[in-house]
Amino acid sequence: MELSRLLEKLEYECLTGTVDRNVSAVIYDSRKVTEESLFICLVGAKADGHDFAGEVVEKGAKVLVVEKDVVLPAGIDVTVIKVEDTRYAMAFISAAWFGYPAERMKIIGITGTKGKTTTTYLVKSILENAGHKVGLVGTIEVIIGDTRIHSVNTTPESYLLQEYFKKMTDAGCDTAVMEVSSQGLKLHRTQGFIFDIGIFTNIEPDHIGPDEHADFEEYMSCKGLLFKQCRIGIVNRDDARWREVTKNHTCTIETYGFDKEADLCAQNLKLIKKPGELGVLFDVKGLMDFTVEVTTPGRFSVYNALTAIAICRHFGVMEEEIKRAFLEAKVKGRIEMVKVSDDFTLIIDYAHNAMSLESLLSTLKEYEPNRLVSLFGCGGNRSKLRRYEMGEVSGKLADLTIITSDNPRFEKPQDIIEDIKVGIGKTDGKYVEICDRKDAIAYAIDHGQPGDIIVLAGKGHEDYQEIEGIKYPMDERDLIRDILKERGWKENTQTS
Repeated sequence: MELSRLLEKLEYECLTGTVDRNVSAVIYDSRKVTEESLFICLVGAKADGHDFAGEVVEKGAKVLVVEKDVVLPAGIDVTVIKVEDTRYAMAFISAAWFGYPAERMKIIGITGTKGKTTTTYLVKSILENAGHKVGLVGTIEVIIGDTRIHSVNTTPESYLLQEYFKKMTDAGCDTAVMEVSSQGLKLHRTQGFIFDIGIFTNIEPDHIGPDEHADFEEYMSCKGLLFKQCRIGIVNRDDARWREVTKNHTCTIETYGFDKEADLCAQNLKLIKKPGELGVLFDVKGLMDFTVEVTTPGRFSVYNALTAIAICRHFGVMEEEIKRAFLEAKVKGRIEMVKVSDDFTLIIDYAHNAMSLESLLSTLKEYEPNRLVSLFGCGGNRSKLRRYEMGEVSGKLADLTIITSDNPRFEKPQDIIEDIKVGIGKTDGKYVEICDRKDAIAYAIDHGQPGDIIVLAGKGHEDYQEIEGIKYPMDERDLIRDILKERGWKENTQTS
């Protein structure tokens, strides 16, 4: 492709060479440089692409995109393009390289501390029920038609994101729904196109520390960037900081929530409790008017549902299609109910920090279980504070905590368990410790009592356990199935 076309939407300075040359590939990893390629020098947390400028030119790169000076071999034919920010530039170069695929789809972006993953799947389900073909980019996976690709980042690098968009348009997708992380916004991964709809679910202190955000104010500011990159912004009016997050927005704003001033409002909430299943029923008022049932529990399920409804309204989706989709939509590892018995409810959830575990357990207590049983572990080579906090939360809210192993990585599982016990020790909570996760889940099932709600927290969608640098296959659904088979229970465990 002609270099001038790749740069057509950027401000730049050509330091050496000419823009009237062809480029064979766009590369940002020095190990993948090919002849006649364009190499983008990115400044990363651990490496700086500018340090490899001389090396990539010797490998055959003919164009360098830089944001600071580089040293090159003398007398070599290379074009050097200087921009203010190479990550920002990469987003526009990548969009041009793939032919601006986002312009041929409706793009929906969802940001917030919680609810992003569930909402993307709900939106995909509803729109597909209404006849749309929808691609998805998120924390768990990327979905393009029948192809599922494991995700490395919630929001991929801009080049990879544009490549996914191109594959979606090639597969006939007319819509893409994606999770938009604060890091993705901070690092300009979502530049190069405009979101048709941007969503704000909620915000709480998170992702603050080295290589993430300096403080909560920066975290909020980065979340707010979405509302300068979308046409319509849909925000949770119940969140105390929604005005701060959307400050200086350039889009039209709509709101949702329990607040009666919201454009789309939830009223008359009722909790639904069936054998082995939990859910909610509520009325939608305002821009739409109907009653909907959602087969996952709690107020946060209402927020997720309202978000999806607010989005799908712009696609002209009928009420009956929305209601049907909510009864069918499932998200792996997010309040995922696994039907084991009519006597008690078994749930798999990704809650892996104190904030998410407290939210989950508090929600489930509203259903007045006979006992609330919390099974979890904590990751190795991570903050001990998280272990103390999760132990304390579970000790306060659960009737019984089963402490087990998660991803011990390079730590001894028992050492992690001892740290969790420090937190539980601050409470009167009862607990047992069973290091092997399968044995712990078997204990929970074997000792399940009528009316219990049992939560397997921390792993969620993950299908592995990381030990000593190796990821071993381990999916809790398979563990449950094996446990039931060993006990001569049901042959086919189904996710509710």
